[in-house]
Amino acid sequence: MTGTTTTDHAVHEAGSAQAEHAAHADHGADHGAPHVVNTDASATYAAARDRSAILDALIDEHAGTDPTRFRMLTGDRPTGPLHIGHYLASLRNRVRLQDKGVETFVVIADYQVITDRDSVGEMGANVQGLVLDYLAAGIDPTRTTVFTHSAVPALNQLMLPFLSLVTDAELRRNPTVKDELALSGGRPLSGLLLTYPVHQAADILFCHSRIVPVGRDQLPHLEQTRAIARRFNTRYAAGHSVFPEPEALLSDVPLLLGTDGTKMSKSKGNVINLRDTADETGARIRAARTDSERRITFDPEARPAVANLLTIAGLFLEESPESVADRVGDGGARALKEVVTEAVNESLAGHRARRADLARDPAHVAAVLREGNARANEVAERTLATVRAVMGMGY
Repeated sequence: MTGTTTTDHAVHEAGSAQAEHAAHADHGADHGAPHVVNTDASATYAAARDRSAILDALIDEHAGTDPTRFRMLTGDRPTGPLHIGHYLASLRNRVRLQDKGVETFVVIADYQVITDRDSVGEMGANVQGLVLDYLAAGIDPTRTTVFTHSAVPALNQLMLPFLSLVTDAELRRNPTVKDELALSGGRPLSGLLLTYPVHQAADILFCHSRIVPVGRDQLPHLEQTRAIARRFNTRYAAGHSVFPEPEALLSDVPLLLGTDGTKMSKSKGNVINLRDTADETGARIRAARTDSERRITFDPEARPAVANLLTIAGLFLEESPESVADRVGDGGARALKEVVTEAVNESLAGHRARRADLARDPAHVAAVLREGNARANEVAERTLATVRAVMGMGY
């Protein structure tokens, strides 16, 4: 690793207050006191934004010469096809960071599919579809490790010591656990869903990830991972840094709504899938919710559905939603939807063509996953060996 720079110190200082607060919370958790993982949303987000900006600058400066310094873990659950929300908020950024030299791990979280459902669904097809979209978007399997949960036993074994570092109460307070439970249709809370934050911590820490791209709503999850890393180092490693505390790299893409005006979600069917044809995309956008006002303006508070379509067009066209609104003017919803459809279809034409070509070679897709699984296993087994050694279990 290269020498410490001014920006390294700035990242540390930007998060020092948050880390101190969390350290006190950890101390209380070990003694049965109420534990809240950094629920001061405004302070957390402000600090995370500061650190994220500094991380971006560090990546620009050093990633090409020191890739492991910025090792990154990201991933998806294979519950269905990826959609434009994934593409705009995540896929493009993964490729950007990969191309800057960041060492990247992408987990296809197949075990996490069953956290909140009774069957695995079309697991094989969904996993293959994710790999196709990764490759079509520009993920290079020689530089990025793509792997599945179920193929890396040592990663999943890390959950056992990690589970000893969290309490039932703090898991139940985790916002993502609450949100996923709310979306599960009233089904009982499964043990796997309850421990979902711990499984995600194992994903991040098995490869000693230094950065994790997240949205604002995922910050509590990452803080839980940071807490687990701190507790492991303190409790089982005599204060030595076995696991680094990963930092959040926040997305600049705002939360996008689905075509029905609610949160974009595969389970709701309100998304535009990357694999959709141009005609299917047009049909989905024509059915999107808008309003009755003829003049198109960007007003997220008063006109959220219209603002969402303007934002989507702007992201694909790489211009502001206000400029898209000015261009549509008095054209109304129909003209707006035509602009959005053209922006999406033209921007995704290359992706869709590459995806179709890759789909004709399933052996290549299988080889990418097989090689990625092998690399992930090597890393996970080394990490597990270290964990066992520091815990006195090296027999």
